[in-house]
Amino acid sequence: MKRKAVSYILGGLLFLVLVSAKTVRQPEPAHEKAATEQHDEQVEHGEAEEEFYPPDFIFDHILDAYEWHILSYDDFHLSIPLPVIIYSDSKGLNVFMFSRFHHGHDDYRGFRFVSQGALKGNIVEIMEDGTTALPRLDLSITKNVLAILISLILLLWIFLSVAKAYRRHPDKAPAGLQNLLEPIILFIRDDIAKPSIGEHKYERFMPFLLTIFFFIWFNNMMGLIPIFPGGANVTGSISVTMLLALFTFVITTISGNRNYWQHIFNMPGVPWWVKIPVPLMPVIEIIGMITKPFVLMVRLFANIAAGHIIVLGFFSLIFIFGQMSVGLGLGVSVVSLAFTIFMTMIELLVALIQAYVFTLLSAIYFGMATEEHH
Repeated sequence: MKRKAVSYILGGLLFLVLVSAKTVRQPEPAHEKAATEQHDEQVEHGEAEEEFYPPDFIFDHILDAYEWHILSYDDFHLSIPLPVIIYSDSKGLNVFMFSRFHHGHDDYRGFRFVSQGALKGNIVEIMEDGTTALPRLDLSITKNVLAILISLILLLWIFLSVAKAYRRHPDKAPAGLQNLLEPIILFIRDDIAKPSIGEHKYERFMPFLLTIFFFIWFNNMMGLIPIFPGGANVTGSISVTMLLALFTFVITTISGNRNYWQHIFNMPGVPWWVKIPVPLMPVIEIIGMITKPFVLMVRLFANIAAGHIIVLGFFSLIFIFGQMSVGLGLGVSVVSLAFTIFMTMIELLVALIQAYVFTLLSAIYFGMATEEHH
């Protein structure tokens, strides 16, 4: 069973690598856009050049990007530029490093990185008439994409090492990473998969359940590390959580048996006069099918993104009060750092809980789809 569990995880991880999509930089909320545009206009005219602007500080850290920011001090910027892969109808396929834009100050090959306005954070194509438009296809290796690839490589290395240790010493008690991972794998099997799906059907869903648990947990933990290769907000990106929830929805839909679909379109025990004149019950059930993955998507995204925003908000207080007075900034920094450490401890627990909840709800949905008629 140990080797089978490890093979489940490896198969699921390879599947996730093949189907993972580029995470898109999320647009700013509507209520923030007006304030951001006003601030950008002030910066352009030199009115707010020296002021600390919390929304820029927070959203620049939690949103996706074409470079991996390391350090900034005055005019000094240290970052890792990432490959830009763009296809447009007029210019064809273009592959180059993001450093060609020089942090948004220069154009390159008829493309421009937008650092202000509604399209802030995106690469646009400069048309012949001088206007700009988003390219037809953007497959760039962004910060979140690189973080996903790094996490997958690390997970593969960990589980391949554990599998190799099991093959070398099949009769020995687990040690090291084996000792850490085996109880978790058995917990997912015995306390999540079997009770939710059933003794006879749980095995075919184990690859996905193990993959989704370790992928979410590992990326949640990596997001709490403030230095490279940590600090990416992978599971706090709505595009990533949408893809994970879509996996659960597709597997649930494909695995649904006759009893599952009968309960959706012709629910037993409901009077015929409720079903025929107005098909209210099927409509409600179909809405329920859609809301289940939607809830998975929003819950994971909101919890992880909110944790990052709160921590960055505490850091912002240092600079906000520091602009008023250096002494006041130093005094607030002690309180801010204390709350930041406290929130980080909570985030360690949240990282595990969110991986558990996503895995448990996915297993429950699979169990509902495969449940036989009693």
